Amino acid sequence: MRFFITLSYDGTRYHGWQIQPNGDSIQQRLQEALSTLLRQPIEVVGAGRTDTGVHAKMMVAHFTIEDSKLGIESTGAPELCEEDSAFLQLQSSIKYRLNKLLPQDIAVQDVRQVSDDMHARFSATSRTYHYYIHTRKDPFLYAYSWLVPFKLDFEKMNEAAKVLLEYEDFTSFSKVNTDTKTNLCDLKEAYWQEVAPGQWRFTITANRFLRNMVRAIVGTLVEVGRGRIGIEDIRRIIEAKDRCSAGESVPGKALFLVDIKY
Repeated sequence: MRFFITLSYDGTRYHGWQIQPNGDSIQQRLQEALSTLLRQPIEVVGAGRTDTGVHAKMMVAHFTIEDSKLGIESTGAPELCEEDSAFLQLQSSIKYRLNKLLPQDIAVQDVRQVSDDMHARFSATSRTYHYYIHTRKDPFLYAYSWLVPFKLDFEKMNEAAKVLLEYEDFTSFSKVNTDTKTNLCDLKEAYWQEVAPGQWRFTITANRFLRNMVRAIVGTLVEVGRGRIGIEDIRRIIEAKDRCSAGESVPGKALFLVDIKY
């Protein structure tokens, strides 16, 4: 039987999603909680790999377990077994007990059975990230937004963001020496909007993202907003397929994975 877990987390004190040899991770905490709950080693697979300090308002992971280990028969259904109250109670119990085992900065919203061919990472059709910027000092925004204390031209930044949609190869915004087989991504949207006076949010959606990609894109768009580079420079940077040609990566604390579609 395969289950999808929908969860959220504050990534401040974690070394990202993926298990690390010398650092605490979300995946490790979730696996430990599930293994304790189900009394056997459980491996979870996430929909993506958020970096150190990055947060998720919505992350999806899956795990697989033999029917007999749960003491029930598999339905084989891709959706919730709405007519089986005992099965619904089991899923609710797993969610409740997981939340009791997990630390306060990791929360499970849903546990549901899916078909065995569903995969948290490879079955996802799109992912959406938000990045937050504030332009005047505010102690209540510091933890989850990046302070940029100089004037930014967000109109030009939005013009530059539209250019991103013309391309598929985003090598210039990816960490080097990664294990990805391709740097092609299908961007569906990329834009800035003011969510409150002096507070801005960047929304970007694609079928997949490369390591460090969103933070590198934001850093490059900020260079546009400061007037250091122009719109045509964005094309030059992308076509160079060279990480050194793009802007610096911005802090991870202001980046949130907010939605995953299947």
